[in-house]
Amino acid sequence: MPQSLLTFIIIISIAAVIAIVAFVIYKLLMPKLKDDTPTEEEILNEEMTRILQPIDDAETAKQVSEYKNEEDE
Repeated sequence: MPQSLLTFIIIISIAAVIAIVAFVIYKLLMPKLKDDTPTEEEILNEEMTRILQPIDDAETAKQVSEYKNEEDE
């Protein structure tokens, strides 16, 4: 067997072993990665609390409340 063919087979074998080990590690860690991702509802709630600020001014709060009541009617 020529020396270059033997070298090629060794390199391919090493690459295959690395690929198999990486695949096994990925499959073992994948369930943990899925658990850490928040649901769409959690993301929405976080964004709403971040964007919507409480109204500190009493007059403005009253106007907003009246506006909401007018919309409901």
